Amino acid sequence: MGGCPLGYYASGGYCVPSTSGNTRGAIEKSGNSCPLGFYSSGNYCLSSPSNEREAIQKSGKGCPLGWYSSGGYCVKSR
Repeated sequence: MGGCPLGYYASGGYCVPSTSGNTRGAIEKSGNSCPLGFYSSGNYCLSSPSNEREAIQKSGKGCPLGWYSSGGYCVKSR
């Protein structure tokens, strides 16, 4: 994994928000697009401020229970 986007630091295989007020998720970009509610920042997709959804990269063809497919991602249903 490359560096994390601005405002995040690497912790294990994840990018963690570096400020307590920043709780938005950062996931590695899969392909050229980001899931719904996320915007592109370098090699990452960052959750937009009004977005309360979580997203993970899809592995395999399906998503876990309670998540739906959005391109190369799984987005948590509300």
